[in-house]
Order: sequence, then C-alpha cells, then structure tokens
Amino acid sequence: MSVRIDGEVSGGVPGRSSRGRRLLRGPRPESVPVLVGRAATLVGLLDIAAGVFPRFRHSRMHALAEVLPGSFGPFAAALSLSAGVLLLLLAHGLKRRKRRAWRAAVALLPVGAAAQFAYRHSLVGALIAVALLVPLLRHRDQFAALPDPRSRWRALANFVLMSAGSLLLGLVIVSVHPDRTIGDPSLADRLTHVIYGLFGFEGPVDYQGNTSWTVAFSLGALGWITAVTTIYLAFRPEHPAARLTEEDEVKLRALLAKHGGRDSLGHFALRRDKAVVFSPSGKAAVTYRVVSGVMLASGDPIGDVEAWPGAIERFMDEARAHSWTPAVMGCSETGGEVWTRETGLDALELGDEAVVDVADFSLAGRAMRNVRQMVKRIERAGYETRVRRIRDLGEAELERIRRAAEDWRGTDTERGFSMALGRIGDPADGDCLIATAHKQDDEPGEYGDLKAILHFVPWGRDGVSLDLMRRDRAADPGMNELLIVAALQAAPKFGITRVSLNFAMFRSALARGEKIGAGPVLRAWRGLLVFLSRWFQIESLYKFNAKFQPRWEPRFVVYRAPADLPRIGFAAMQAEGFVNLAVPLPRFLRRRRPAPGRPCGHVGERDVRAA
Repeated sequence: MSVRIDGEVSGGVPGRSSRGRRLLRGPRPESVPVLVGRAATLVGLLDIAAGVFPRFRHSRMHALAEVLPGSFGPFAAALSLSAGVLLLLLAHGLKRRKRRAWRAAVALLPVGAAAQFAYRHSLVGALIAVALLVPLLRHRDQFAALPDPRSRWRALANFVLMSAGSLLLGLVIVSVHPDRTIGDPSLADRLTHVIYGLFGFEGPVDYQGNTSWTVAFSLGALGWITAVTTIYLAFRPEHPAARLTEEDEVKLRALLAKHGGRDSLGHFALRRDKAVVFSPSGKAAVTYRVVSGVMLASGDPIGDVEAWPGAIERFMDEARAHSWTPAVMGCSETGGEVWTRETGLDALELGDEAVVDVADFSLAGRAMRNVRQMVKRIERAGYETRVRRIRDLGEAELERIRRAAEDWRGTDTERGFSMALGRIGDPADGDCLIATAHKQDDEPGEYGDLKAILHFVPWGRDGVSLDLMRRDRAADPGMNELLIVAALQAAPKFGITRVSLNFAMFRSALARGEKIGAGPVLRAWRGLLVFLSRWFQIESLYKFNAKFQPRWEPRFVVYRAPADLPRIGFAAMQAEGFVNLAVPLPRFLRRRRPAPGRPCGHVGERDVRAA
C-alpha cells in the first residue's frame, strides 16, 4: 500500500515515486510541437529564398518553391517573403507549445492554401500548406502553453531587431538582380533604396522590366511586417513577471523560522524579484524566476522535507503550463536527490560551497599564516572592525552603508540571484549580520571612516550565509579577509556556529587538476576554467575561500536534458547579472537613495575583490 504525503509517495519501488516513474517512462509531450516548429522553420526559409533569389525560382528547387505558400501571381515575391518571415517568427512559439503561436499558424496556413488554389489553381501547393496544418489541428491539445512574462519593452526590442533584419534582408533583395539593375548604384544608394522601400516609396535604384515592382513589393512587405508586429506587441495586454507579494513573504518567513537551518541559501528565497509556488498543504515552497523561457529555481525547496514533493509538483505544473524549461541552480545533495526522484530530471555537480565551522576556526597554524599576517598588517595600519545585527544600526548609518555599497559595486549592473538577497537594511531583515571596516583619515571621504562592508543573511538560528562583499577601492588590500576573520571571531557572541562563504564553481576540477598525477583531460579542463576566470572569477573565488580552511559542500544544477544546459547556463548568467541584454541607464540617471522599505532592490552581488 502506498501513502501520499503532500505529493510524496511512500512504498512501491524504493527511491522512486510513482510520479517520477511516470514522467520517466511516458513519451515526451513536446516531440510533436518540436517537429511542427522545425517544419515551419524549413518552410519559412524556403519561402524567403523563393521570394528573394530569382535564380532559386528557376533552379532545381523550382518545383518545390513553386508550391510553397505565398509563391504565386504577380505578388509572388512579396507574399512568399511575408509568409516566410511570419512562419519563422511563429516557429519558436510552436516549438514551445504556445497557444497564440498555434492560433496564428492555423490562421496563416489556410490563407496560403486558398491563395495557391485560387490564383495558381495549384492543388499541390494547397496540399503543402494543408500538410503542415493537419498535425497542428490533430495535436491542438499539445499547444496550450500560457504566455511568458512580457512588457512594453518587447515592442521596442522587436522594432530594433526587425528593423535591423529588414535592412540586411532588404540589401540582399536590392542586390540580387545585377542583370536588371540600371547603372552601378553605390552601397549608400542601395541602403537609401531599402529605407525608402520599407516605407513604401521609390528609391534611387532603377531596374528593367517588372523587377522594380518585385523589389518594391518585397521591401514594402518587410516594412509592413515590422510595423504590424511592433504595433501588436505594443498594444497587447501586459503580462508582468510574478513578484513576491507581502503575503508570500510572510509565509516564507514562517517556513524559514521552522526549517531555515536546513539550507544555507534558504533566506535568499526572500528576494522580491522571485515568484513562489507552495505545496498543497502550504508546508513547503519553491521560489523561482523566469529568464529567457527558463524557469530557474535556486537552492533547496523551503519548508518541511516531507512536503517538498508537493511544492516540486506545483513547480513542474507551472513550467508545463507555460512551456518553460525547468531548472534548479545550486541545490544541495539532498535537494538534488528529491528533485531527480520526483521529476525524473537529471543532476550535475556545479561546484562547492565553502562552510566554516566557527568552533574549528583559528588563525593559528601554518595553513593560516598568510591570512594571519594580512590581518595583523591591516590592523597595524589603523583599521578597526565592527560586527552587528542590522537592527542595531541607526537609519543614518544604514543609509550611508547602502550608498557606499552601491558606489563600490564593481559593475554597472547588480549581480546575484541564487546567493544574493538584493537589499540591505530592510526593517524585516533585522537578524542579518553586517561587518564593517573603519579607519579615521585626515580628509574623510563621502562615507566618513567606512572602508568596507560584509553582509550576511541568517541561516537558521545558529548560522549565517555571506551575501555581499564591498570595499572602497582606495582602502588597503585585504579588507575582505579582515572582515571575514572579524565575523568569525565575533560569531560566538551572536550564537552563530557556522558561516557559509562564497560558492566556488567547479572547485573539485580546479583542485584535482592542479595535483600531481592529474591526467591530460583534467588538466585541459582546469586550463579552460583558469582562462574563463579572467571574466567570471572561477579560480579566484576558489582560492579566496580556501584560505579559511572550510569544509566543502557540493551544489548541483538540476536539468531536464543535456541539450537544455546551454540555455540554462545562459539564463543563469542573465539572472546572476553576468549577461545584461537590456540597455542600462547611465549611473548619474539612477536613483541614489531608494527607500529602505518594500520594495528594496538594492545590492546583491556576492563579489570578492581579493587583493
């Protein structure tokens, strides 16, 4: 007999729930949409080729090109081009099972089929469109995915990308008729002709015969598609990304109060740019953010372990409803086992988290010699440290710390997602720990004697987890080492027995690759990681963490298929702030003094700038 506890099934095959077995054995439901999307892509490319390249229409591909939707009558080039571009735009949505893409494709294909038969009396041409329409109608139940989060900025992005694509494709259209071009127009003349043509006007380039009409209709079609798609995106209803509501935050804090000691990343679930799904009983939750079609969860589920399967099931249901790619970044070994058991997903070791047990930490010994010497040197230079709870700081000092943390950030964009809270000094975060370094100068700067900041979030009742590290660039090297040592030494008076430091990606590969006897493959992998460290601090974070002799806790990425890993990696880099596709405002135009209350989207970078 099997007993279900909020989504978890006990009994049956050990280590595998009935839901996990069903997901593993059942057919992949997205196989038909993927095939349909690929077919739409192929037809779209052939349509574009038939409309743009004259030789293509009279080559060996003529028989196929002639029966494609849109390649008929005096408007063959423009209609073929329009159908091709629209099918390309719809193909990705069809692959992701989007309902609106299905509706548009179902409306477009009959128009092409009817046009084939009415204008060219081509039964074969109509059958080509019907051949793609049949699987769309037959498997319509698989195209039910809800829309992604969207805003008006999507219209601007579409206008920029479509305009650029139309200009490039327009240059090709203008240039592929050399035998019928009158004179030898320059590149500037051709570009001018394209721009005029997109707006429906004649340009400076002339052609013989009906080619002028073909080029004009084709350019006009590109301009029409750019305008229509941009207007549609601008005026369609917004579907903003989900955010953590006050009610959600209250529930999450209640779960963290009971179970927050299980995962050092638990408190980062309170980032207010994340959404949350709860288990049916409300005893567990999974927080996530959607980035580029990837539904990114971070860390382990929050709450009672027995209720995790229910929250995971809700997470997977939400991913399926929107056709998002599910992924989990930085879960623990226990979390990875539950995720893979309940969903049939796979897990891959991503790196290790450095955890220091306060009782075992000491500056004595040869292993700590470098840290000990650096700390002593800085203390002799006149620096002092203070370690306090956020609730013990005054509002004026908190405001000074916030402004300093923003100004000392090393990048133009905020970084952090899975291991960053995204704010400092919120009234609800009074248990957070902050370590600051101070030095009296003859000429105090904008922030007085403040020289460096470390911010920690609670990890249950007896631990803290490092959130961010910031320092004044003019301060002496070693500020981060100084403040970590100060926090570890002050930890007992706050009842703290364990401190989680930075996460080191691919730590085991770096550690094994530098040992004697490492094979050529491992050494090559380590060499690549060292090379990438020039931009992503892979090796520097590992070496910095290793200074404090921590124990290493493995962290994993959970994914659906190996083919999803590049997409998941790119989405994670966007979420963490390493890749920013938006155009940031100049620093002088940004708000310098955000209110400390809700929402507080402030600093969240787990940044180390070791000397």
